[in-house]
Amino acid sequence: MSGFVDEAQLHAKGGDGGAGAVSFRREAHVSRGGPDGGDGGRGGDVWLVASTRRGSLLSFQNHPFRRAGDGGHGKGGNRHGPNGSDLEVEVPLGTVVRSLDGGVLVDLSGPAERWRAAEGGRGGHGNARFLTNRRRAPGFAEQGEKGEERWYDLELKLMADVALVGFPNAGKSTLVARISAARPKIADYPFTTLQPHLGVVRVGRAGDDTEFVVADVPGLVEGAAEGRGLGQRFLRHVERARILLVLVDLASPDGRPIDAQERVLLDELRRYRPELLERPRMVVGTKVDVAGRAPRHPGAGQIAQGSGDGGSRAAAGMEMAGPALCISAVTGEGVTELLGRLAQLVIEARAGEELTGTGGEVTLHRPLSEGIEVKKVSAGVFAIEGRSVARAVALSDLTDADAAEEVRDRLYRLGVDRALVRAGVRDGDTVLVGSVELTYQSDDVLVGAPQRPRRPRRSER
Repeated sequence: MSGFVDEAQLHAKGGDGGAGAVSFRREAHVSRGGPDGGDGGRGGDVWLVASTRRGSLLSFQNHPFRRAGDGGHGKGGNRHGPNGSDLEVEVPLGTVVRSLDGGVLVDLSGPAERWRAAEGGRGGHGNARFLTNRRRAPGFAEQGEKGEERWYDLELKLMADVALVGFPNAGKSTLVARISAARPKIADYPFTTLQPHLGVVRVGRAGDDTEFVVADVPGLVEGAAEGRGLGQRFLRHVERARILLVLVDLASPDGRPIDAQERVLLDELRRYRPELLERPRMVVGTKVDVAGRAPRHPGAGQIAQGSGDGGSRAAAGMEMAGPALCISAVTGEGVTELLGRLAQLVIEARAGEELTGTGGEVTLHRPLSEGIEVKKVSAGVFAIEGRSVARAVALSDLTDADAAEEVRDRLYRLGVDRALVRAGVRDGDTVLVGSVELTYQSDDVLVGAPQRPRRPRRSER
């Protein structure tokens, strides 16, 4: 059986753009046919799409590479190349995409939400695009742009209405198996559950029922907020839950009192993410069939809910509520009442999200607009980085005088000359733009090919 994977990496590669064509009309009745080279097609994009059909990141574990289709090359007769096909990559709901330095790029928490992970390259212009009154027979075209290529870290945070919080072997898996069709592994030793499980629960009659999702996650141990045991890998799956169901073991093997269990569990939640204590939560005693009726705790029967702000919220959230109910997942005692209370809490939480508009929002961190960056590689050598600059020199034949003139005009419009001067460039220095090597001249900005004689101004004629 395939395992559950909640962390993986993705290598997204956009399709390369097709190259423009160099072609001229060759027809019997046309003595001097003009350029008719078509444009190259655009490369496809890689899109991440949140889907309910995916439950984990398993498909990325051994195969992180995803690539979109390349654009086709242009042809003569002004025939443009076809665009490359986009690639849609399905990920589970609740997938967080991070850059390799840890920054959050997008949180895909709603069905069918999409995010572009890699943009396809632009197709190159054919030589027909460079026809001007001065340039009647351009013998060059534009190369296709390379597609974006990026690595990402993927992290899955389960989307559940109710998350079970408890120590190992507190009866979480037994409860989920009792109330849903989920069948997690159950045994009488700690850390039976090593991966999360989701169970769908329906409460009420058909047509008037309430459906919610319960998450059975690995047991929490003291020190989990600092990474002990399964640590934050467990706590991450609690973040999105609307309701926290805290399970205290009435027949704890180590004899730990139920109030001490509750205190430790809540303290771990507080240290990991204090706002978790503001969520509605219910404390339930388990294994009543083994332990007998548990003594009532002061305040028992209450449903906790944080309030206030700042430190007062954490303090309010840490108040011990005690077991609101004692159940046995084995015999079914108290389970029906528990489900009724949970259904009501879920309904109230969902209604609150609709009123505040906080449900299913997507946060996009868009990259800044592209610019030009000049770096000094060594004495007399400068490198220019930037997507627009790379496009400017992506011509098929830089030894062609017309192509060299086109490059100089493009770089001038982009402000490359000013950026190089600010960086301290001098005449004769080498300037690197991708794989293209050019020479700087203050009069002509950049020289990479034989120079076209300058046309005299009207006043000089």
